[in-house]
Amino acid sequence: MMIEQEQRPRIAYLTQGDPRDKCAWSCSLYYIGQALEQHCGAVSYIGPLPLPAPGLPDRIRAKSSQLLRKRRYLHETNPRAARACGQQAARKLAVAAGVSRPDVIVAVASEAAIAFLETETPIVLVGDTTYAQLVEYFPYYTRLTARSLREIDTIGQRVFANVRASILSSEWAARFIIDHYHVDPRHVYIVPFGVNLDTIPRPALANARARSDLCRLLFMGVEWQRKGGDIAYQTLLALRAKGIDAELIVCGCTPPAQLGHQHMTVIPFLNKNDPRQQQQLEQLFITAHFLLLPTRADCAPNVFREASAFGLPVITTDTGGVSGIIRDGENGYMLPLSARGDDYAALIARIYGDEEHYTRIVQSSRAAFEQRLNWDAWGRSIHDILVQELERGTSTANYAPSPSEHRFSDIRTGAG
Repeated sequence: MMIEQEQRPRIAYLTQGDPRDKCAWSCSLYYIGQALEQHCGAVSYIGPLPLPAPGLPDRIRAKSSQLLRKRRYLHETNPRAARACGQQAARKLAVAAGVSRPDVIVAVASEAAIAFLETETPIVLVGDTTYAQLVEYFPYYTRLTARSLREIDTIGQRVFANVRASILSSEWAARFIIDHYHVDPRHVYIVPFGVNLDTIPRPALANARARSDLCRLLFMGVEWQRKGGDIAYQTLLALRAKGIDAELIVCGCTPPAQLGHQHMTVIPFLNKNDPRQQQQLEQLFITAHFLLLPTRADCAPNVFREASAFGLPVITTDTGGVSGIIRDGENGYMLPLSARGDDYAALIARIYGDEEHYTRIVQSSRAAFEQRLNWDAWGRSIHDILVQELERGTSTANYAPSPSEHRFSDIRTGAG
């Protein structure tokens, strides 16, 4: 299908989650929809597309696997559920086509919905990872049954036989689909997501951040263990042992009871859909000096991009897709997975003890947001990619090079 360069394509925005819910998929579905509308074309919302409830055989399989073999069976990667999800999508696409036939389907975080989707409309996949990449990486995807592993592979193979192009948020995710699924790198792009905030902090507010006698660390995440909460707690103790008056604010989860500390404050949950709680959340970013998240496994944490918008340096781990957002010395620092609380404390003490260094990284954190971690930049890149792929008119389904042909340098950043 050919379109003129200046023409804005008609987009079917396909999501398994609710694209109008600001809490869905770490808040990103809503803001992606807004960016597509503003920068890319006329958008029809094809979602939510919930998976059907597991049937009795699947419930029995999951329960018996857990009890007898201590293995987890995943319903969300079940091909039968994926087919049902794809049928939902096909029906909604038919309704949308009755009004205005889409030029392209942009499917976000919806592997199951597009794996068996039958359509002549080209599909562009947007995401931060794939099911297969999470196996033995995220805790939820560990110790899976052999059946689940086969079904994950079936879903992935179907997805990448079905899509025209893939837009990932990091080199980590892009490299995986090229190596694992033999996807043509000419149809793989890297574009980081933007910041999921309705009101962006003013540059003056972000750049006014300064050191004080108290070093306030902000830990924000819904999973204490996976996000490295124990290491964040160790960092607090190590900083105080160095004579630094440090405080740790935990938001989004509750630490184990035995880890209470007079200089640790816990805010279990804040809802972005509530304006008052959203304002409270923003105040945490404003008053902190570092976002400390020694994560054990992550893809594209939104909180890192939010921190950059507020000029808040991030101290985290070099794992997964983190390096797609954080660049050492620009908007934070990444330590190796083996680093412990003493290592994080030493790095924070060094940065915080150097006023010039701290001021410089605050300013460059905000610059990282303005240049590459915002939805305007994302939307402009996606528009160019969609036009380019529709004009090219070739599908990755017909190209499966051997692994030796893959060139990591062939992966595109944006549409360039």
